[in-house]
Amino acid sequence: MDLLTETERLRAIDIPLLRAAGDAADDLGVECYVIGGWVRDLYLQRPSKDIDIVVVGHGQERPGILLAKVLANRWKRERGRRPHIAVYANFGTAQIHVDGMEIEFVGARRESYDRGSRKPVVEDGTLEDDQNRRDFTINALAICLNNSNRGQLLDPFDGLRDLQDGIIATPLDPDITFSDDPLRMLRCVRFATQLNFLIEQETADALARNAHRLDIISAERISDELCKIMRAPHPSTGLLTLMESGLLERILPEVAALAGVEQMGGRTHKDNFFHTLEVVENVVGMQAERGREQQQDEDDRWHWLRWAALLHDIGKPRCKRWDAKAGWTFHNHEFIGGKMVEPLFRRLKLPLDERMKYVQKLVSLHMRPIAIADDEVTDSAVRRLLFDAGDDIDDLMLLCHADITSRNEARRRRFHENFHIVREKLVAIEEKDRIRNMKLPVDGDEIMQRYGLPPSKPVGLLKNAMKEAILDGLIPNDHDAALAFLDEQAASMGFSPD
Repeated sequence: MDLLTETERLRAIDIPLLRAAGDAADDLGVECYVIGGWVRDLYLQRPSKDIDIVVVGHGQERPGILLAKVLANRWKRERGRRPHIAVYANFGTAQIHVDGMEIEFVGARRESYDRGSRKPVVEDGTLEDDQNRRDFTINALAICLNNSNRGQLLDPFDGLRDLQDGIIATPLDPDITFSDDPLRMLRCVRFATQLNFLIEQETADALARNAHRLDIISAERISDELCKIMRAPHPSTGLLTLMESGLLERILPEVAALAGVEQMGGRTHKDNFFHTLEVVENVVGMQAERGREQQQDEDDRWHWLRWAALLHDIGKPRCKRWDAKAGWTFHNHEFIGGKMVEPLFRRLKLPLDERMKYVQKLVSLHMRPIAIADDEVTDSAVRRLLFDAGDDIDDLMLLCHADITSRNEARRRRFHENFHIVREKLVAIEEKDRIRNMKLPVDGDEIMQRYGLPPSKPVGLLKNAMKEAILDGLIPNDHDAALAFLDEQAASMGFSPD
């Protein structure tokens, strides 16, 4: 990171909207500063379109709202159009959207907290008060927009030094900072993960001491931070920090329960938490290999694939058993884990739509390709895998590849070789039998009409027999062949075509 000279700072804030904000502040006789994340990202050379402006002043109307209104009117006079402005009177803030940027205006304030809530009691304050209430030193940097001191940097907590050193630290006592607003603990881990920074030791110790305070944070806030950690370049570093600080047990106990190794009869099992971190990072690596030029929906798909990797083994703690012959076993952990996905998503207020069903499907099926690859690769097994996975078969195979973390090189090589055979079979059978998202060639209505049946159990039995015959390769996925098979099955049940 390069330190910016005053000239470089002036050039950076030479944006029409920021110039206009400074001029409007001078007209009102108030101090005006751009503060927080935009300044931090300016030094880190990270693009940012969200700008926070703090206004120091007093009066009947809240200074941030007043400045936003004056700026919007000035913008209209000078440029012929008034930007969209949203006023939040209860919070004393206003937002302006213009030229693809979102600028939030707020009056400088000081805050005091009640232990039962993260909603502070707010009073007007000075710039110093406002910087004191910031979560981290790197987010307390401010640049003056007033013409008299335009471009001046105010850095009371050595935030620039922490930016240079790659450190996350709180401006004041971290116990107070985190206890006042426990969400800051997750933000601390999130920033460290996104920026690849270290958490200063006192700040890290305070995470563990205040982990219980997360209980007052809403599920929506928690899941928002978790998703930002999962989208980071290397989410496993954040997940490990959450684990070490005791935060993970509070928000994702199903994943925290994967940690630890037991020994019995001189035999141990792998630490499934660290295995999970490897699987997540393997998925990250696969995404990187496929390039960065992706559409938004493609990025979203990778995000939920990362979640599937994170949750793929959560059923193991409930299924772990000791067998004197086989050692430690985790039979059916994929089915148990799949059933755990929905209540987990519901608790965290994560989406319960197709995204949840996608994660649930991958968790439930992630052992199937491995089982096929470990045994003889039969056409029937591959057909059933294609039928159950549908359009998500490719992502399921990616997850299964990522799940291979064995240190036994011969075992790893055998799995990869067998997976190659499975993939070839998948392509060949899909081309021949069109099994993926298969629609039965004869539907229930045609079955009822042909055999004169009402909606009933026999109709379901005939449909299922037809499906099984196709998946077993006894008949092709073809209407005439399926109809001939159904005639035989119906005859054995005492029905005949009308």
